[in-house]
Amino acid sequence: MKKIIVIMLLSLLGFVSKSYAQDPAVWALGIGGGASFGVNESENRALGPMGRLYLTWLRGLDQQISAEIGVGFIQNSGVNPPSGFSDYKVTMIPIDVRVRLTPFQSTEWSPYLSLGIGVVSYNLTQEPINKAIDAKSSGLSLYIPMGFGLYHKLSDNWGIELQVGGNTSFTDNLNNAHDERNDGWWHAMVGVMYQFYTGNDDSDGDGLTDQQERMLGTDPHNPDSDGDGLRDGDEVNKYKTNPLNADTDGDGLKDGEEVKKYSTDPLKADTDGDGLTDGEEVLKYKTDPLNPDTDGDNLKDGDEVKTYHTDPLKADTDGDGLKDGEEVQTFKTNPLAPDTDGDQLTDGEEVQKYHSNPLNPDTDGGSVYDGIEVKRGTNPLDANDDVEKIVPKDELDLGKAGSAITLEGIEFDVNKATIRPSSEPSLNKALKTLQNHLELEVEIRGHTDNSGNAKKNTKLSLDRANSVKQWLVDHNIVATRMTTKGFGPDSPIAPNDTPENKQKNRRIEFSRTK
Repeated sequence: MKKIIVIMLLSLLGFVSKSYAQDPAVWALGIGGGASFGVNESENRALGPMGRLYLTWLRGLDQQISAEIGVGFIQNSGVNPPSGFSDYKVTMIPIDVRVRLTPFQSTEWSPYLSLGIGVVSYNLTQEPINKAIDAKSSGLSLYIPMGFGLYHKLSDNWGIELQVGGNTSFTDNLNNAHDERNDGWWHAMVGVMYQFYTGNDDSDGDGLTDQQERMLGTDPHNPDSDGDGLRDGDEVNKYKTNPLNADTDGDGLKDGEEVKKYSTDPLKADTDGDGLTDGEEVLKYKTDPLNPDTDGDNLKDGDEVKTYHTDPLKADTDGDGLKDGEEVQTFKTNPLAPDTDGDQLTDGEEVQKYHSNPLNPDTDGGSVYDGIEVKRGTNPLDANDDVEKIVPKDELDLGKAGSAITLEGIEFDVNKATIRPSSEPSLNKALKTLQNHLELEVEIRGHTDNSGNAKKNTKLSLDRANSVKQWLVDHNIVATRMTTKGFGPDSPIAPNDTPENKQKNRRIEFSRTK
């Protein structure tokens, strides 16, 4: 049995030593003391003293994994039993190797879990009366130590730790009374550790040794010396940023934000080269620091902000239908003014709809602004129609197709379609217009006020329109050039509330159809 135990311990130590040789670590020598409490058949067990001397290889396998070997001294006993078990007293010398797992490093207290295997030499200096027949008073046994601890580094060389744990042996002889369950013990210990500092220690686990941090001027007990969200080791080894400056490139964003949040270059103040720093884009203008033209208008964000004063988030700042880039680069218009030449047409309308010059208010040079021409129906690209033709006094100005004009002075007998002689001047004016402009075709429209029956008024209005048409036909105007329609009281041009307004509504209109 002893040979097996020795072989197992030597094998474990050989494995640990081989593993550690691949990654140099820091040795620490510790000594601790505390109390032990036996786990066995005795009903009344007392706290006993314990001590341990141990050698630890801190972070030997990994930043989170350490290993140690140690030897201890323990005394457990039972006192004043009320029933069948008499007092016992045992002295134990445990030797073990352990692995420590430290989930995270802290500048205050670093928690760890430990698990190992060892051999304990035990010797009962006082045996219970009811000891088992086959019980041994001394011997060796394998045991498994498990524990939870807290470690606090005081300096480069010194540290303290608190530890509690349980230990399960492979024997039932630690108090010489058998119950078919192996004995064990609990322990609680306070330890002091002296670290043999080599300069390779990484106290804060940031990827830089303490010696490197002292050379750089960073804090060996703070993994992020400048508080920028990146570990000092990552800044030095991976990103090449300054671990003492939270904003290496001075763009207004912390290095950690650039790397983890915005994916910008922490070494380049203007990652996308648009003329704005990454911080200005993110914090002030809300533009994309990875896209030089956030709104896609063919102007860089920096040019929009600093040169043209346009909105880098809006492709068409002035809302005229042209992108800012088109205005600046192609049409040379003002991206901040929807109507650059002040002709009452937006730049987009001129370019896209009317094909007029957005930089010239009178594209055809005919003395009338483009906007006025569009509104009155003339061509802003044709100077010949800029000056309105003078309509003779003895003709009607019917304008363009679709326009309508009231024939003033047309009168009829009451409730009849008979034209009164007083209407001759107005009828002659209409006749003269149709005679001089053979291309014209018109719709003659009759209207009444709202007095009387609406249905009769509608018929009356149509009859009166037909009377006017017949008068013109009688004066040699081709009938096919004229159509008629009666609206009755349905299209008043004034409220039917006074005789004067009703007179206005009783009218004949000419509407040009061609």
